[in-house]
Amino acid sequence: MSKLQQVFSKGKAFIPFITAGDPSLEVTERLMFKMAEAGADLIELGVPFSDPIAEGPVIQAASERALAAGVTTDKILAMVGRMRKSCQVPVALMTYVNPIFTYGTERFLKKCQAVGIAAVIVPDVPFEEREELLPFCPTYGVDLISMIAPTSNRRIRMIASEAQGFIYCVSSLGVTGVRHKIGSIVEQMIKQVKEVKEIPCAIGFGVSQPEQAKELARFADGVIVGSAIVKIIGQYGAGCVPHVVEYVRSMKNSIN
Repeated sequence: MSKLQQVFSKGKAFIPFITAGDPSLEVTERLMFKMAEAGADLIELGVPFSDPIAEGPVIQAASERALAAGVTTDKILAMVGRMRKSCQVPVALMTYVNPIFTYGTERFLKKCQAVGIAAVIVPDVPFEEREELLPFCPTYGVDLISMIAPTSNRRIRMIASEAQGFIYCVSSLGVTGVRHKIGSIVEQMIKQVKEVKEIPCAIGFGVSQPEQAKELARFADGVIVGSAIVKIIGQYGAGCVPHVVEYVRSMKNSIN
């Protein structure tokens, strides 16, 4: 059983996202340990990038803070390698294609394998262009995570048939009136996936409250939360760890 299969074999998965190096790599490392203890099943670790097109203002600001502090891909990978020696929670790296190409695709994935990264999520590589990365992923045992959105329509089945690890279902949860509609759209997306392939589906983008997570976990295999956690980190800085731990614990409890 792969690391990602193990994540979803224990029930509903809670997947927190944090930006590596915000407010510092030392705090990021501490957060990863403590979130694992608080019930995180998989940690999505964002590599800061100067043009993060898939991110809202909260995560963009976190990226800017991390880059200003001198964070680099090498420093992030070294930190993951250190924490991996005593913390077994799987890590998925969220990055963009430009930093991967700059680093060298094969070199990047080889380094991911060396430090124990389970998967990579690259939002600006559409399914049709995944061949830029895919040949190296199985070679180095790193899953390339596919994303689907309500706009994916007929492509959902095609993406599902080729997907690895789990499928990242992109949702935007707005005000109450919209939320029910979006929830039902995402539920339909997941049904389409499962008709093609029995692969875990985790929902992200816009989830922030335990009630939302509980509702989504009725039909999803996992819930991903980013901006709400990054906002706590931005608010408390180096003192954020206990506040994030409390939040992660409450979210994990809500989906059990």
